[in-house]
Amino acid sequence: RIAYPLLDHIGEIIVATTRPETLLGDTAIAVNPADERYKKLIGTKALLPLVGREIPIIADEYVDASYGTGAVKITPAHDPNDFEMGQRHGLPVEQVIGFDGRMTNVPAPFDGLTTTEARQRVLEALEREELRRGEEELEHSVGHCYKCDTVIEPMVKEQWFISMRPLADAAIAAIERGDVTFTPTNKGEVVIKYLREIKDWNVSRQIPWGIPIPAFQSKTDPSDWIFNTNVNEKEIVVNGTTYRR
Repeated sequence: RIAYPLLDHIGEIIVATTRPETLLGDTAIAVNPADERYKKLIGTKALLPLVGREIPIIADEYVDASYGTGAVKITPAHDPNDFEMGQRHGLPVEQVIGFDGRMTNVPAPFDGLTTTEARQRVLEALEREELRRGEEELEHSVGHCYKCDTVIEPMVKEQWFISMRPLADAAIAAIERGDVTFTPTNKGEVVIKYLREIKDWNVSRQIPWGIPIPAFQSKTDPSDWIFNTNVNEKEIVVNGTTYRR
């Protein structure tokens, strides 16, 4: 738990986080608009610890008032939910983790550190500044790379998307006209609900050596190609013939 000093009121607002190193990229603190504890703080500002930047305290219904302290740090560059909230409120995006997994655009004591190193340094600095307000153990899911087992850090990067809204609207219209039927019938409402909430489809990928194509060429006959889904293999043998990607 971390204390953010208030600028327009006396005191502090306490935020709970499992990723203290991303504090350096915070651009807001969010509370639920119905949370009586924080209503008077909505629209005011707090001071971002260790950075000294003013950040707004905003209201958003996404915040669960019963979870943690009911106040959450918003880091649009490194959390997908924070990014969406940032888009709703016009918040800036401050990237503090580089694509090499090291801290960037941060105060000198943290620059170039890995996220693991930065986490410890940030906690130590908060302790010195007397801004730590305790901690507790929390079991939660953390994504890891299936190849190197390192923690996956969300970050903002340009991508290609397919707009799903026109496709979803056409599908909903077909269901409502009766062109498509479901058994049992209540499943139609389930599909419509899914289509109404659908998000754009990200079709771009970041694979250094390109996207695998399931085509293999004969080592002895360049005109002989076959389709095979074993794209993780460099060579395969089919009916006694060796093929390679």
